[in-house]
Amino acid sequence: MAGPVFAALFRALVVVFVGASCLAVSTAISFAQDAPEEPSPEPVPEDDGVFLAPVVIDGETLFMVRGFTALPATERAKAIQDRIIEFADLPEEREVTVTARDSEFGKSILANGRMVHVTTTADAEYEQADIDVLAGLHVEAIEAAIEAYRMRRTEAARVDSAFAAFGWTAVFLVLSTLLLKFRKRIARRVGKRLEARFGGLEEATGSVVRRQALASLGKFVTSVLLWVTLFVLLYYYLSFVLLAFAETRPFAQLLLTYVSEPLMNVVRGFVGFVPNLISLAIIALVARYCIKGLRLLLANVEAGTIKLGTFEPHWVTPTFNIGRGIVVVIALIFAYPYIPGSESRAFQGFTILAGIMVSLGSNSVISNIVAGLFVIYRRSTNLGDRIKVGEQVGDVVEIRLMETLIKSIKNEMISIPNAQLLNSEVVNYSRKIDGRGILVHTTVGIGYEEAQDKVEAMLVEAARRTDGLKNTPTPFVLWTGLTDYAINYQINAFTTRGSIIPKILSDLHRNIVDVFNENGVQIMTPSYMADPDQVKIPSEAWDGALASSSQ
Repeated sequence: MAGPVFAALFRALVVVFVGASCLAVSTAISFAQDAPEEPSPEPVPEDDGVFLAPVVIDGETLFMVRGFTALPATERAKAIQDRIIEFADLPEEREVTVTARDSEFGKSILANGRMVHVTTTADAEYEQADIDVLAGLHVEAIEAAIEAYRMRRTEAARVDSAFAAFGWTAVFLVLSTLLLKFRKRIARRVGKRLEARFGGLEEATGSVVRRQALASLGKFVTSVLLWVTLFVLLYYYLSFVLLAFAETRPFAQLLLTYVSEPLMNVVRGFVGFVPNLISLAIIALVARYCIKGLRLLLANVEAGTIKLGTFEPHWVTPTFNIGRGIVVVIALIFAYPYIPGSESRAFQGFTILAGIMVSLGSNSVISNIVAGLFVIYRRSTNLGDRIKVGEQVGDVVEIRLMETLIKSIKNEMISIPNAQLLNSEVVNYSRKIDGRGILVHTTVGIGYEEAQDKVEAMLVEAARRTDGLKNTPTPFVLWTGLTDYAINYQINAFTTRGSIIPKILSDLHRNIVDVFNENGVQIMTPSYMADPDQVKIPSEAWDGALASSSQ
C-alpha cells in the first residue's frame, strides 16, 4: 500500500508546485509515462564549419559529439539521448554494465549489450585525445547518467523533491508576503529619512533643492527596487522548484541559462576587469595629485610667494585650467588601453566617428579657444581695461577661453568672441604708452571769413576749460580739411583719464559752443546756403526755465 500512496502524493505535488510556476510543463507529466524529450540543443560551429552538439540528460551535458554531412550533430545527439533514456526506463534492466568495444566506425558503447553510442575517430580528433581514452570517458559518463536518471525517479527521490518544493514554496511565500506587506511602509520611511536629511540643504540653497521632490524620488526608487527584488525571488523560486523534479530539470536549466548565465558572465567579466581597474585607479590617482601640485604652485605664484619672471597674477586661473586639461588628456591616453572594450573594432570605430564629428563641428569653437589663449597671454587687454572693439566701448570684466565680457559705458554686458577680438582693431584707453596720456580730439567747421588765429585760440581755451584734459603738453589745433564752405579745425588735448573719455568729449563740446558764442563766432551747420540777416548767436543768457507745454 505504501507504493500507491507515495505515487498518488507525488502526482498531486507535481500538479500543485510545477503547475503554479505558470510554465504548464507539469500538467502533462505522469510518473508512469516516459519523461519528456530533452530540449534540442543548438549546434556550436567550429572554425572549420563542422557542427557540434551536446548530449544532454536531465539538463546536464554528458559530452559533445561531432556531426557529419549525412548525420547532423543535433540529430546524432538526439538519437544518443533517446537511446540512453530508453535503456534507463527499462524496468527489467536494473543492473547496468556499460562497456566499449571495437566497431567499424570506432568504439561502440554498449549498455548491458544494447548499443547506445559510437565514439568515432572524428570525436577523438575534436577532443584531441586517444579514441580508447575518449571511449572510456564516454562509458563512465553514460553509466553515471543512467544511474542518476534512475535515482532521481525513485519514490524516495520524489518525496525529497516534494519536500524541497514545499520548503522553497514556504520561503517564497514568507518573503513575498513580507515584501508586499511592508513595501509601502519601507518606501514611506525612506522618504521621511531623505526629507529630514535634505531639510538643511533646502534652507542653504534657498529652496533651489526641494526636499519633498528628493523624498518622492527616493520613495519611487525604493519601490522599484522592492518590485525587482520580488521578481528575482519569483524567478529563482520557479527555477528551484523545477530543479527539484527530474522531469522539469531541463526547463529549470533553460531558465538559469538565459538569465543567470548572462549575470554570471557580467560578474566574471567584472572580476577579470579588476587588474585593469587597479591600473585605471593608479592613473587617476597620479593625475589627481599632479593637478593638486599644479594648483599649489600657481596659488603660491598668485600670492607672491614664488616669482616666475614676468608671469602676471591674472594668468593663474587660465594657466591652471590649461594645465589641468593637459594632465587629463595625458591620463586618458595612458588609460585608454585599460578601458573595457577598447580593443574591439566597434569601440575604435565609435571613437574615430566621434573624433570626425567633433573636428567637423568645432571649427569656430577651436578658433575661439586658440584666440582666447592669445588674448589672455599677449597682454594687449587686461581685466579692468577700457577698450573699444568695433563700435563697442566698455570695461573688460572677464576673459574666458571662448569669449571676453565687457561692461559698456551704458552698463550693458557685452560678449565678444575671442576670434573677433583677435582679428579686430582693439583700442585700449587704459594702457599707458608714455607719460602724456591719450590724445582726445574733436572737429568743428568754421567759415573762411573768420580769423584763423582767433578760431585756434578759442578752441584751445575750450580745451583748457574742460576738466580731465591736461594743460601740459599744451593743447593744439590741426587743420584737417578745406571744404566748400568752411575750414575743419581739430582740437587735440591729452588726458590720463581714459575711463571717462565720453564725459570729457561731452564737456569739451559744451565748452567749444560756449566760447564761440561768447566771441560771436558761428559754427557752420551741415548745409550752408547764405549768411542770415541776423547772427545765429544767443542774444542773452537762458534764464533756466523751459517753455510750458500748454503754451
